[in-house]
Amino acid sequence: MGATAGAVWGRTEQQDFRSRVRGTLLGAAIGDALGTPLDGLSADRVREEHGERGPADLLVHHGRRGTVSHLTQLTLFTLDGLIRAQVRRDTGAWHPPTDLHRAYRRWAATQHDWGPDERRTEDGWLAREEWLYARRAPTRACLLGLGDAVMGTPAAPKNPAAVGPEAVVRSAPFGLLVGWEPHLVMQIALECATQTHGHPTAYLAAGAYAVVVHALARGGDVDDGVQRALHLLSPRPGQEPVAEALQRALGAVRQGLPSAARVAELVDGGSAERVLSAAVYCALVGEDVRHGLRLAVSHGGPSGAAGALVGGMLGALYGETALPPAWLAELEGRATMLVLADDFAMEMTQGPSLHTPTAATPGWLARYPRA
Repeated sequence: MGATAGAVWGRTEQQDFRSRVRGTLLGAAIGDALGTPLDGLSADRVREEHGERGPADLLVHHGRRGTVSHLTQLTLFTLDGLIRAQVRRDTGAWHPPTDLHRAYRRWAATQHDWGPDERRTEDGWLAREEWLYARRAPTRACLLGLGDAVMGTPAAPKNPAAVGPEAVVRSAPFGLLVGWEPHLVMQIALECATQTHGHPTAYLAAGAYAVVVHALARGGDVDDGVQRALHLLSPRPGQEPVAEALQRALGAVRQGLPSAARVAELVDGGSAERVLSAAVYCALVGEDVRHGLRLAVSHGGPSGAAGALVGGMLGALYGETALPPAWLAELEGRATMLVLADDFAMEMTQGPSLHTPTAATPGWLARYPRA
């Protein structure tokens, strides 16, 4: 795997990219926070409590508004792992899935440790954020897949029967590798998805979602991203359910006014490709970010995952300033997310100024150790 290196970024380009990175991360987290409290509720119950358009505000969950689930936690560690992969490239070691596996293992430690161990300096700064040690309903597939040091791969995936959307949600950051070609973005996303979700529909859906976000982060639109994903999926074994789900989303756009009932039809069953289908539909038909997110979480399925997928897409499309400020103000961990997003943007646009094989900024290596 490789990336386009040596690109020159102008100030305007850097600012635009940083806004899209922030938008992707914060948008996904807002969607998670908006939808997760509705997980397990029927569509009728959601309508009874929140009306036809869904919740108008973030709901109280885990004792406060704006809390996020393990979906956002893992997404943060994806960004952290990608930064660490770039830093480790100076050593001659270049295998991003391994660095992502190490990052996900650091997340797994937060699910059983009482808090950060300050003596483990090789963990970097993100693993020392105490709020991430809250256990927020991690799925069995994630815990089992990351429960030991053996890394799942496409040839030997972990949990080969796992079809849930969790690996898809955490794949948004791969789409922010704007210097990479789309086929490499799909490849790294699906390889990292097999570390917890080994069923083809789950890991191919993760690859497809990363390609959609990639198109948006490069200035395209949702339809551009879906068409690119369909093209890249076509030669891969087992891609038919994912491709058909994406085609259903495009077809649903032409079937009249947006409705929660149509989202429920697309998401029926809650498997990875179906949740992705519903999210693509909501991103295409949403009048704005708020409407798209409310629509995405009001169907009686895995609302947190669907909301996170829509938030990630719309955040990449429009940038952080399009996100509802009242929801941002109450979002758990927002300060951490902003620092991480800005660090990722700085690494991707100005990495050679921070570290090279022969020299490095000590503070950067303390935050993102090569070890």
